[in-house]
Amino acid sequence: MIAPAPRTRSLVLAAALARAGATVLRATAPGGPEHWTRTNHAGRAVGLHAGAAAALAAALATGRVRPVAGCAVLAAGACGAYDDVAGAGDPRRGFRAHLAALRDGEVTSGAVKLFGISAAGLLAGAVLKERPLDKVLAGVVIAGAAHFVNLVDVRPGRAAVAALALGAPGMVKRGPAAELAAAATGVAAAVLPDDLREREMLGDTGAHALGAALGVAVVAGNGRAGLVAHAAAVVAAAVYGEQVSGWARSLV
Repeated sequence: MIAPAPRTRSLVLAAALARAGATVLRATAPGGPEHWTRTNHAGRAVGLHAGAAAALAAALATGRVRPVAGCAVLAAGACGAYDDVAGAGDPRRGFRAHLAALRDGEVTSGAVKLFGISAAGLLAGAVLKERPLDKVLAGVVIAGAAHFVNLVDVRPGRAAVAALALGAPGMVKRGPAAELAAAATGVAAAVLPDDLREREMLGDTGAHALGAALGVAVVAGNGRAGLVAHAAAVVAAAVYGEQVSGWARSLV
């Protein structure tokens, strides 16, 4: 009997964990159902179970490949969860708005998320890469990828489809990079159906974790040139965040 390839195991494990996690959270709703319900863009009540399940599944699936990758993904999801709870109802969006509030002496949940995910990305990059510049670039890619997926999470399915489109090509690589890409792809595939049906939403918890999982896969599979290109792309996306979100809204 031929054993499945490591990337296949990673894909299947991530998808199974995400589906099982969402099912358990829907059945138990820790803290009460009201804590797991939000209103989406169309005014429909949707659950946050898939977001938390996606974050935990991505952290576990990436962590079995590279423990530091799992830690970065978990930290991104935790920062997103904090913003989902503490920032509920805050109309401010984008890092400029939260940095402006910080200059005025207000520490918003968005600012906590920004600095928390950035720190987690830089720490992971410092472990995953050897040269100082590569460490910094890797941190930018991980944090920036987390931010990018959250930027496009403005309509049902946008974030999961983006993760599939960006993660699947990485599976053709070899070694840890392919396994990490497979983990992100598996989670995205698992949560997409309920997201499209507007039964669930990823929220900041799931979107940031899924983006960080993509980021660590990119870091594992690229050298200096690839890191520079990806870092430039995620920085540009952050600078033009409103346009990126507007583009994602306009897609059919």
